[in-house]
Formats: sequence, structure tokens, C-alpha cells
Amino acid sequence: MLIINDTSIPPAVIIAGWSGSGKTTLVEKLLPLLKKRNLKVGTVKHHHAALEIDKEGKDTYRHRRAGADRTIISSPDSIVMMMGSDHDPLLDELLPFMQGMDIVIVEGYKRENRPKIEIFRSAVHEKPRFIHDPDLIAVASDTKLDLSVPVFDLDNPEGLADFICEYFNLPLKP
Repeated sequence: MLIINDTSIPPAVIIAGWSGSGKTTLVEKLLPLLKKRNLKVGTVKHHHAALEIDKEGKDTYRHRRAGADRTIISSPDSIVMMMGSDHDPLLDELLPFMQGMDIVIVEGYKRENRPKIEIFRSAVHEKPRFIHDPDLIAVASDTKLDLSVPVFDLDNPEGLADFICEYFNLPLKP
């Protein structure tokens, strides 16, 4: 049963980097490591273009086209909420939907003022993109870098997961 009554907004960390650097792949590696710690982990993915997941003729499509401001479809194993937006929402507008999570991993929203971890691959670009960003807290890279923030080996997502838990003071739950 899904009950959202926790009024706290969970901490969020942005996974940022050049296109093709492996952001989604790293998120896929971090999620099971954080889940092993019994943490509730939410994700937010920003998409730059218009998004349409309803299919014409489906009930939710018909509800939204008829004027519903928010539509929820549920099944025994999933709940999906759809709502229109008159603007590209800020991350702060989305995080209340993540109440009850211990941490939110965000892919995209690189311009937001939130803690960021940059993914850097030397084969993709010459230098990291966010090294002067005051919100940068760490870098995951395929090469050694001398930076003012911790640098983690992309092949060692466990070290980065440990860092995230320490940085956000996330509890190890039984």
C-alpha cells in the first residue's frame, strides 16, 4: 500500500556529464548498491523534448484529453501518474513526489544548484565539464584526475555508493 505522509523532501544528487559519458549506465550500477543497504531510492530523469507516453485511444489518454489535470493508472505491480505542465518543471517542483525516499538520483537538471557527481570519460571529451561548478561533490572517471573533489574509478561504483551514503549521512537500515 502506497501512503505518502512523510512531509520531508529527500536529498537529491545530480549525475551529470557530457553526452555519451555513461550517466545512465552509472545510475544502473549505483541503484542496486544503494538498495543493498535497504535504502529507498527514487530517480528523476529529465527529458529535453516533449514527452507523450499515453497512446491515443487508451483510457488515460482519453481522461487527459477530456480535461483531467492529473491521471493515475494503477495495477497490482505499478502506479503511474501523469499530469500536464505549462513549463519545464524545476527539480524542486518534482522532489515532493519523492517523499518517503531516502535519496533521489537525478539524471539531467545539470543547471540546478544541487550536489553533483560528474561522469567523465577521457575518450569522450578532453576535460571534465563541471570542474568549476560549486555544487560538484565528486567525479567518477576512467582516468586519474587531480581535482579538489574526490575522484572515483568508474569501474568501482561501490566506492561511489559509499561516498554518496557518507555525504548524505544515509542510514544503513536493517
